[in-house]
Amino acid sequence: MKEFNVLEGAESLRVALAGEIDAENADEFFAAFEEAYAPAPRDVEFFCEGLEFIDSTALGTFVKISKRVKADGHTVKLKGLMPRLKKLFVICALDRVMEIEA
Repeated sequence: MKEFNVLEGAESLRVALAGEIDAENADEFFAAFEEAYAPAPRDVEFFCEGLEFIDSTALGTFVKISKRVKADGHTVKLKGLMPRLKKLFVICALDRVMEIEA
């Protein structure tokens, strides 16, 4: 993962992602999410325009994040996924678990 940038100035937790999320850095991705989310649980928006690659481990991490956020009564939204990455979420029916915007 090249970037995990928390965007300030919003009621939701807004995070810009860039690079790759895979088996090598999925734990780092989740830890960065937890560090940003835990102090003030709220809705989460991931801006994925710079996200280039994800694998099955990354998909599992997004599910883990979604379960964590939903347990607190909030939502997860992914924005700007490349079509080929969005297709992975749809094939795995994860578009039913979290909102995915073009």
